[in-house]
Amino acid sequence: MSKSDVITPLIVQLTRIADALERQFPGNLAPDALAKADAYVWQSDIRRLVPISWVNRIDIDLLKGIDKQRDDLLGNTLGFVEGFPANNALLWGARGTGKSSLVKAVHGKVIEHGFDLGLVEIHREDIVDLPYLMAFLAKVDRYFIIFSDDLAFEGGESTYKSLKAALEGGIEGRPDNIVFYATSNRRHLMPRQMIENERSTAINPSETTEETVSLSDRFGLWIGFHSIDQKTYLEMVHEYINFFNIQTNDIDVTQEALAWSIGRGSRSGRVAWQFIINLAARTKRSLRR
Repeated sequence: MSKSDVITPLIVQLTRIADALERQFPGNLAPDALAKADAYVWQSDIRRLVPISWVNRIDIDLLKGIDKQRDDLLGNTLGFVEGFPANNALLWGARGTGKSSLVKAVHGKVIEHGFDLGLVEIHREDIVDLPYLMAFLAKVDRYFIIFSDDLAFEGGESTYKSLKAALEGGIEGRPDNIVFYATSNRRHLMPRQMIENERSTAINPSETTEETVSLSDRFGLWIGFHSIDQKTYLEMVHEYINFFNIQTNDIDVTQEALAWSIGRGSRSGRVAWQFIINLAARTKRSLRR
């Protein structure tokens, strides 16, 4: 066996090891190397922000039945990009009521106003990377919303402590160019059973309960979402039909929309949108603007 026959496989193996280490422990990315985009997704395996070319959002004017929630979040965000103090926001409430749609719609509206605002999505399971991500974005000369959808913690998890520390910002405080928006079905981000279990096993129950509940207190703005009535549900459906110019012809939209909601067992913005998808497919109408 020649020397080259031994060295070549060794080089290949060392290259693979180096690539694996680079993926797990990448070098610090220079702030000015971040590609310009409206939105990004945090990829924890490579610890990089991946630009998104198109954000799946609904026009803010199509979000019905949540006027107060819309005004609160939009006002907070506009104040933020104008350089004024702004709160981290927790959008909590029933499923399908427009929480994540509102975050993305507000982001789009602020961009329409001419502000340079990036939207960064971080998945719940990657929250442990939040302090690193915030430290990096703090060095970028731009405003950012860090967004986590469907945020909640289960029994036995301790990553919520990373979230608390990141939102508080430590001795330096939260970076002025970052706000954190999260959606959740739980007002306190943790199931009641988890809070009760921690209280029952703690040396000082009141302090432990305070610690778990205080996670939500890190969000200065709480925005609640609730189930909608039939009138608002039908208003959503007809607004979508008009906006996308869907030709319903002889279709009894009201009756079909109500039957659709009964079949799903709920009335919500998500159910209305799913009905519109079905209606658009039947009438051969695109929903892309």
